[in-house]
Amino acid sequence: MNHRFSDKKPVIVIQNLYKAFGNNKVLDGFNMELYDGETLVIMGKSGSGKSVMIKCLIGLETHDDGQITIMDKNLDTMDEATLNEIRTEVGFLFQGSALYDSMSVRENLEFPLRRHVKKFGEINDATPLVMEALDSVGLGHTIELMPEELSGGMKRRIALARTLILKPKIILYDEPTTGLDPITSKEIVILMKSIQEKYKTSSIVITHDVDCARFIADRMILLVDGINYAEGTFEELDNSSDPKVKAFFKS
Repeated sequence: MNHRFSDKKPVIVIQNLYKAFGNNKVLDGFNMELYDGETLVIMGKSGSGKSVMIKCLIGLETHDDGQITIMDKNLDTMDEATLNEIRTEVGFLFQGSALYDSMSVRENLEFPLRRHVKKFGEINDATPLVMEALDSVGLGHTIELMPEELSGGMKRRIALARTLILKPKIILYDEPTTGLDPITSKEIVILMKSIQEKYKTSSIVITHDVDCARFIADRMILLVDGINYAEGTFEELDNSSDPKVKAFFKS
């Protein structure tokens, strides 16, 4: 399929991905490319395999068959050291933020820096890096707060700052607006778009939020029956006459 990113280099390629849990085939030959600088939205119904696919992508779940290539490296043949190196280039924003409750905002952001010494070296004072990441999400003033003192939307922003502190080339967002009120959801989506424009990241956004998809997607994939059932821009899919595609867009 030709689109405005087709002439760019793919940074992630998934070929014929299969994953089953017992008799439940979750991914049944799923294919996908993410191109340099692109925001790709993947939509699917609950239980369609969106989050499983993301977990396969970062090695948290093992796929049954198929191939995943990240920045020209085959996930199946990577040793642990290479996988950890790749993980510093791929930021993952979990559903529900996943901040460490016992750590302050500062400590939450310092944690990945301490884990990935190979990329950043030994850092005596991480404050400038922490503040840069917090300022990029508009929350520099929260540096000494604890997670329990933050609203849901603030937690989501802090989690995004923690992802940004590693300066990743790729960001994976798993349901970034779930559980947020409409105003906060819109703020998060606007922030995601501004981060993509500022840092030129490539992004995969897993969502069921049609408004989020409309605003942020360069291209979309609909995951139905374990495969990439339909692909195109928001407008192309929104205007489709296919009943399975229309089901995602009817208000």
